[in-house]
Amino acid sequence: MDKRLLSFGHGYSARALAARLVPEGWHIVGTTRSADKMDAISETGVESLLWPGSDPSDLISEFPNILISAGPDSSGDPVLSALRASFEKAVPSMRWLGYLSTTGVYGDHQGDWVDEKTPLTPATQRGIARVEAEQAWQSIDRVPLHIFRLAGIYGPGRGPFAKVRKGTAQRIIKDGQVFSRIHVEDIAQALELSLATPSPGAIYNLCDDDPAPPQDVIGHAAELLGVPLPPAVDFDAADLSPMARSFYAESKRVRNDHIKQALGWRPRYPDYRSGLADMLARAAD
Repeated sequence: MDKRLLSFGHGYSARALAARLVPEGWHIVGTTRSADKMDAISETGVESLLWPGSDPSDLISEFPNILISAGPDSSGDPVLSALRASFEKAVPSMRWLGYLSTTGVYGDHQGDWVDEKTPLTPATQRGIARVEAEQAWQSIDRVPLHIFRLAGIYGPGRGPFAKVRKGTAQRIIKDGQVFSRIHVEDIAQALELSLATPSPGAIYNLCDDDPAPPQDVIGHAAELLGVPLPPAVDFDAADLSPMARSFYAESKRVRNDHIKQALGWRPRYPDYRSGLADMLARAAD
């Protein structure tokens, strides 16, 4: 296998993948919009590239594996908007292209289960933009596209502990509200498995085995820390930003059976309890 990966929008999930691949001898180039982040990327063994600000067209042709983590903006998918012609030209030499999408493409299902065959009915502008981005990538003829629909991501440096420790966390209560989640290391494991066994056209949901109400996660984090339970606040009365409130517009349980069957993937953290416990243990080391 050709161990070269070009990573557009080399952020949280891509860094977790790189941490698995670099020790295995992979050459990874990761793009960032910020010159201030280039050194931090390079320190992980990944070659950093400022983009926009450079022309990655040659790399698109040279690197057989490409990961797209950059999300859509008001103009659509930023990578395709700028570089579609380069991707179309590179298709014959391309082995694997992964696109990180979101389970927000399914919209609200009032707590019911969804899988990869569920019609896409996004309920937010973010979800609509993701559907359009997925379709834009799918419109490239013969591209070896793999779409990963990610649930809410958590992991080291991204979890409920900071707010619980500060005493600013709240248990927002909305009747029937449930979310699916995914630990960042389980995303990285799934991407590595897919790279090893490409299946062009594949779509995978990536989530753990235990969809749960958000207030349960906050409450469990408080229990692990040994601090008082954060106050329960009714959703309608909660002081939430428009962005935070929009997440509560959708309630669904996401199935992960397909990726388990297709790739043999098994989450290291099958529920938020195991994931939070590991995060806390690592922080104590």
